[in-house]
Amino acid sequence: MYKEDGNITHKSIDNIYENFTVTKGKFGQETTDSNATRIQSSELTGTFVKQTTDSNATRIQSSELTGSDSVRIRSSRSAVVCLVLLCVLLLTAVIVLCVTLTQERQQLISKNENLTNEREQLMLKNTNLTNESEQLKWEKKALKSFLGKMDGWIYYKSSFYFISSDGKSWTESRRYCTERGADLIIINNREEQDFVKNISGYAHVWIGLTDSDEEGTWKWVDGSTLNSGFWWPGKPNYYTGNEDCALSYISWWYDYSCYSAFKWICETSILHVVLP
Repeated sequence: MYKEDGNITHKSIDNIYENFTVTKGKFGQETTDSNATRIQSSELTGTFVKQTTDSNATRIQSSELTGSDSVRIRSSRSAVVCLVLLCVLLLTAVIVLCVTLTQERQQLISKNENLTNEREQLMLKNTNLTNESEQLKWEKKALKSFLGKMDGWIYYKSSFYFISSDGKSWTESRRYCTERGADLIIINNREEQDFVKNISGYAHVWIGLTDSDEEGTWKWVDGSTLNSGFWWPGKPNYYTGNEDCALSYISWWYDYSCYSAFKWICETSILHVVLP
């Protein structure tokens, strides 16, 4: 601004106007820059807000994903537990089944062995019965042959007996029996004594008992010693000193001379007939 004599010239006014314009321009530019900065700040703020929103969304999505994964994990664990329990139950069932089958197998094996043993025993019995049957057939044939040759013999208790119709000495009577595969009768019990009584009646008959080898020691013709007998009371008494042979009369025994003649009874076992 130029001042001449207290007056303002046109040049001064123009300078002021220019300065104002320049100043205004600068101010406007500064204002414009300030607005731009504000806009940029707003854009940055928006970007931050957007980023924050995206971050929150990501967090929410992450939370949602985390919850879903947790459910999946729980489901997977439950499935695994169920599968393990199922496997345990299945294994237990298999073990029980194996034990049961093993026991049943052992029982079946044992039963099979028992049946096999029973079968073998039955086969053995069958073989024995077959052999016995054949033996009986042979014995029957032998008996028929024996009975055909030996008329007058009586069968009783697995033995054959023959009572004579005439009389001989004790020695001759025994010879007659031995020539026919028999010997004078040996009386073993009361039942057999009663049988002798029945077939002899009231006849005196020689029996196979003598003490001719040693006086007082009575022995049967098979060499066995007499332990007890059916002696008539007071017998044997050795009355004449040579009563060395025994007679049976009715139900009792008597010692008598071996040289006297009496009937006799021969005896032979069925085994001697079929197995001569």
